[in-house]
Amino acid sequence: MVRFPFSSLVRSLIQVLVLASLAAAASTTWAARNILVFGDSLSAGYGIPQDAAWPSLLAKRLKQERLDYSVANASISGETTSGGRTRLAAALEKSEPAVVVIALGANDGLRGLPVKTMRDNLAAMADAAQKKNARVLIVGQRLPPNYGPYATQFHEAFAAVAREKKTALVDFLLDGVATRPELFQADNLHPTAEAQPMLLETVWQGLAPLLK
Repeated sequence: MVRFPFSSLVRSLIQVLVLASLAAAASTTWAARNILVFGDSLSAGYGIPQDAAWPSLLAKRLKQERLDYSVANASISGETTSGGRTRLAAALEKSEPAVVVIALGANDGLRGLPVKTMRDNLAAMADAAQKKNARVLIVGQRLPPNYGPYATQFHEAFAAVAREKKTALVDFLLDGVATRPELFQADNLHPTAEAQPMLLETVWQGLAPLLK
């Protein structure tokens, strides 16, 4: 019978334990480096190929920049802040994100829903993400001037929540796009594939500092 020295057996066990620990750590790190994009049709890539939508372009940029983050896009067309608030907990549990991009509110505004309700929902979502130790970026929206005073209150709500919850803020997702009709699909609501790099650049300004 071949006998192995006790010291060799101990060393082998230690090596196995170290490798297992490293594997577990790597798995945890990977999960913690997710960026959760939580928006509506403007982030879901409505009407265009999915790989052309700005969250997909974000994933490519992260790879190019050699930043150890992956993108989980949980955006749903037609989503309001109330709907998002309802389903955020499950999305946080599934993706375990390091960063959450909250890009909701446009449908609240288009439907004329109460600004206070939207603000409360945004604040609750930011709070929920922060309680999971995620950094938060709130992406603001604007409405056409014909919405009157409501349009001003609507836009100001995003900055108010960002201040209250101490989150990062992008003032307007469609900055540089909204005034260019040729960058919109036939419905005049959803940006074309050609507009998506501009949306990404706008989001990147607020997102990049959170990735350091």
